[in-house]
Amino acid sequence: MQDNIINAFTEQAKNFSAPMAKFNTLLVDNMEKMTEFQLNTIKSYATISLGQMKSAVDVKDADSLRNFSSAQAEVAATVNKKIMEDAKVISEMATDFKTKVEAIWEEARPAAAKTNDKKTAKSA
Repeated sequence: MQDNIINAFTEQAKNFSAPMAKFNTLLVDNMEKMTEFQLNTIKSYATISLGQMKSAVDVKDADSLRNFSSAQAEVAATVNKKIMEDAKVISEMATDFKTKVEAIWEEARPAAAKTNDKKTAKSA
């Protein structure tokens, strides 16, 4: 009797821990990707900002001010394009993560149902 209880507990622990281990691995991988993406994004925006500051410092007369001002539309377009690209990447990463979590859930569901069915059969 005790062997049956221990075996059932061991099986339930396996059924629970395997999907959790997969989920934890997926979570850490996703956090690593997001961190790398954020660091790269910060670096690219900082590069753009520093370039703008350097350009502003170079304004010495009316001609350089006119050149600086006319370049602002191009910089704004570049930043806008970058924001849209970054949003798309984040969206794709989130969709990929969601799909993988759902796959883990679907993989774990039959094992959980099987364990639950065994519990129900034993209590009846």
